[in-house]
Amino acid sequence: MKTMSDLNFSTVRDQRDWVVGSQVTSRELVEHSLAQITRLDPALNAFSAVLADEARADADRLDAELRDGSEPGPLHGVPIAVKDENDVRGVPTAYGGASVTTPAAADSEVVRRLRDAGAVIIGKTRMPEFGIWPYTETAAHGWTRNPWDLDRSPAGSSGGTAAAVASGMVAAGIGGDGGGSIRLPSSWCGLFGLKPQRGRVSTAPNRDLWRALGTLGPLTRTVADSALIYDVISGTTSVDRFHAAPLSGSFVDAASRSPERLRIRMSTRNPAGEGPLGGAHADAESIGALHLLADRLRNAGHTVVESDPDYPLLAAPFSIQVATGVAEEAARVEHPALLEQYTRRIARVGRVARRGVGRAEQQAERTAARFLDELFAEYDVLLTPTTPTTAVPVGQLDRHGFVGILRAASSTSSFTSPWNVLGNPAAAVPIGLDRSGLPQSAQLVGPAHSELLLVSLCAEIERIVDFARHRPRRR
Repeated sequence: MKTMSDLNFSTVRDQRDWVVGSQVTSRELVEHSLAQITRLDPALNAFSAVLADEARADADRLDAELRDGSEPGPLHGVPIAVKDENDVRGVPTAYGGASVTTPAAADSEVVRRLRDAGAVIIGKTRMPEFGIWPYTETAAHGWTRNPWDLDRSPAGSSGGTAAAVASGMVAAGIGGDGGGSIRLPSSWCGLFGLKPQRGRVSTAPNRDLWRALGTLGPLTRTVADSALIYDVISGTTSVDRFHAAPLSGSFVDAASRSPERLRIRMSTRNPAGEGPLGGAHADAESIGALHLLADRLRNAGHTVVESDPDYPLLAAPFSIQVATGVAEEAARVEHPALLEQYTRRIARVGRVARRGVGRAEQQAERTAARFLDELFAEYDVLLTPTTPTTAVPVGQLDRHGFVGILRAASSTSSFTSPWNVLGNPAAAVPIGLDRSGLPQSAQLVGPAHSELLLVSLCAEIERIVDFARHRPRRR
């Protein structure tokens, strides 16, 4: 039998194997997760709903099925958290706010696939309202905090998921990425997060997520855990607007092998430009960590060349799709009067911008076809910072006015958001700690449909860096 210390920070793969091997029961995993939530979440504010009774009942059922000889699924008995933009039957899909109170009648497609694979949904996690901000802060529910430093933000919009996983309350959680919302919290919380190809993962029952920008996926402490979950949740339905071409192999296989020698282009230039209306310089420590990673990749046999791409201007198609997506989501809520002030302002812009959103998407599609071909003509992967800095202090929405928070948010997501506009895969992988003990991260960007390549390379980086030895200070 496994002890509580064995379960702390255990991986999805370990937990599933222990359940199937009768070293621990799913019920014991659920009780451990619930105990960690009770202990840690009052300080972190990561969960919007904890489904204790439902999780215990599901775990007991899965344990009974295993005793009866049923074939276990790839996630059999593992507790997983789900971001509040995903439907979980019996729980309101509130998108982080207070404007939806009626429980969802059915699971989303991603949640259905998780359950079919044997996962136990332990609860739903916090997000900024409609995922607008890269900081998980709301008027209704307060600030979500970073397990590495409670005075810091876990980023957003999947900040609740990131805090739950990084603290060890769960081994994995589902997030969403419309401008960096998987990669940003992965960066600030020391996690692995892959934004997959547009259309790789179903957004059903929604036709899309923030028009052509958004996709769904896991945040985990290891590359192998994300690979396992992507093999479960990949694929779309007739409801989905976008459908990615099938991959040539499995994510799990990709994570288990080293890539061939790659031509890697490294750039520290901000894709949005630099200045008050653009992005921001990556700070010296972030750039230094990226150069150290480049040296390690060269030692592993890869070619790494520092060269800045001629990035296209993507702020307009990104902003139009964000505003339109927020307007469409806000139009569906039950209690519009409970929407946050900033949300209502963006939704008003979105209702006007909707007239031009089709043209914005077409512009982005043409830009992607040209720019991605040029970017990857001589290189296999682009290496950049994930964020300009490590985690910033909590309270960003209270610190700035509307214009100020727009500028701060644009700067925080300036390295990540272009790839949502263009639709190709991009991943964040931890590469060390700064002098304050906060996680540092690298972003790996690949051409269209290159998730397996990125997973292989990130798994190699994980082995080289050995970030797993670092954990948030226990509280």
